[in-house]
Amino acid sequence: MIWSHVFNARGVLSMTGALCFAAHPWVAVADTPGSTYQIIRSDKVGETGGWDYVYADATHRRLYVPRGDRITVFNLDTLARTDTLSHTASVHGVAIDPASNHAFSSSQPLLMWDATTLATIKSIPVQGSPDGILFEPATERIYVLSHRAPNVTVLDAKDGSIVGTIDLGGAPEQAQSDGAGLVFIDIEDRDQVAVIDAHSLKVLRKYDLNGKGGGPGALALNAKSRTLFVCCHDPATAIMLDADTGAILGVLPIGKGVDAAEFDPDTMECFSSQGDGTLTVIKESEGRHFAVEQTVATKVGARTSTLDQKTGHIFLATADFLPPPSVSAGAPANGGPRRRRATVPGSFTLLEVGQPAPQP
Repeated sequence: MIWSHVFNARGVLSMTGALCFAAHPWVAVADTPGSTYQIIRSDKVGETGGWDYVYADATHRRLYVPRGDRITVFNLDTLARTDTLSHTASVHGVAIDPASNHAFSSSQPLLMWDATTLATIKSIPVQGSPDGILFEPATERIYVLSHRAPNVTVLDAKDGSIVGTIDLGGAPEQAQSDGAGLVFIDIEDRDQVAVIDAHSLKVLRKYDLNGKGGGPGALALNAKSRTLFVCCHDPATAIMLDADTGAILGVLPIGKGVDAAEFDPDTMECFSSQGDGTLTVIKESEGRHFAVEQTVATKVGARTSTLDQKTGHIFLATADFLPPPSVSAGAPANGGPRRRRATVPGSFTLLEVGQPAPQP
């Protein structure tokens, strides 16, 4: 988010990592010096249920974790469980308006609450199947994404009223705002990024990925350089686009099973989290040059992530998985629908990735 510039002066150490390959000559082909990210904390917090988009509230120091029929709230600094928000059936994510201090869940119905006290304000019935969610600061609105129509439902963050809906012609996954009136949304089943006018709620244009990546599952934005990071499933690549023209600036490899991405303007790094147990760190340097700076080993299943804008740390969620069932036991054959593997009871885990403090 653009207001994260208020936090500065984070220490950065250097390290050279393993070789990676790039698809364009103007993109670096190897890990570059500049980052030593690692897991600095792993807490097995237990509970039952699945999870989706974790969300770090840097202001109130809370970590929101959707768990299917509820949102579990943790202290962002200690990872101690503090609260539970109920009445959030099929919840996927959280977004907060720092101006009104109102928070929203992407669930059915949506839940609206006070981000300071956690007191419920109201529930809001919506159409579609709420999934991703975004706060847009220029208009102070909440964008709720759905693979079913309507693809986007837009609400006024001040009172929770529905402002309108947007037809994208496809399934949206993640959205980003430039803070100046444009919203970018990746469309997973169309290999496109839609550009939305935040004031009129009109689709201005769509950018095609031109075969450089498929099934975009995550999106990050450097609002200052006007660079979009479109992270894809097949092929597993991060495609850097010019946010104003859609021109492809570069292509880099990432891990398999991406489901979230963030950009930290203080370090000029994009973080892409994948279910194969990797966190890809892409460095943007002056002149819009890009390189895979580091591939951090996290844990299988840690596909969603969130950036703590105060510390620069990345938080992820996962669990231990049971062996997949055999085809004879009811597993889908090749080409059948994907099923999420069952998890070991009580194994749900939160990971914190950061750079170790310099030794004196």
